[in-house]
Amino acid sequence: MASFFPAGRDRGVTVAVEGFFAFVWFGWGQAAAPSWLAAPLALGTGLAALLTVAGVVVTKRSAGRLRVMADPVVRRRYSVIVGVEFGLLGAGAAVLAATGQYRWIAVWICFGVGVHFFPLASTLDNRSLRLLGVLLAAVAAAALAAGLASATAPSTVTGAGAGLCLLAFGVATCLIGGRAPADANEPAAGSPRLRRSRNERY
Repeated sequence: MASFFPAGRDRGVTVAVEGFFAFVWFGWGQAAAPSWLAAPLALGTGLAALLTVAGVVVTKRSAGRLRVMADPVVRRRYSVIVGVEFGLLGAGAAVLAATGQYRWIAVWICFGVGVHFFPLASTLDNRSLRLLGVLLAAVAAAALAAGLASATAPSTVTGAGAGLCLLAFGVATCLIGGRAPADANEPAAGSPRLRRSRNERY
């Protein structure tokens, strides 16, 4: 089960990132939430903040190097994926805002974030991101359906749903992800990843 989650410094950074974005989503969810949901969302925001701090602590105490920093091929792919994600999400949000469809921006962002986890899962060797991506896409679909069928704000659904998913995965990574030796981020000799890395460099 531990191999499903990242280890070493990658584990700490993953926890910090998932905690931070859980904090952001819980906060966004409070924008138009009903009164009965305000307290749970506020609690989620507080827990996400604590998780972010825990991730920073784990990162500082972990040995080894970050996968993104250790391998230039991984670093390049990561930059491309994140750059494309930000570009598409920004463009989509701008179109929705320009056409007066502000309420759907949260759905678009949630869906885009979920989709971008699929290529990141392969790039970072983090299998948990695939399941997290599926769940965030499902949250986006639920928010779209709720927004079309009722007066519920889509941001309420995405805020609570995405925040909870990110919080849960961050906690699971923190508790289940293992420690890695100092050279854990380096591919083993003869491994497919090492051969791919060498081929792409030369």
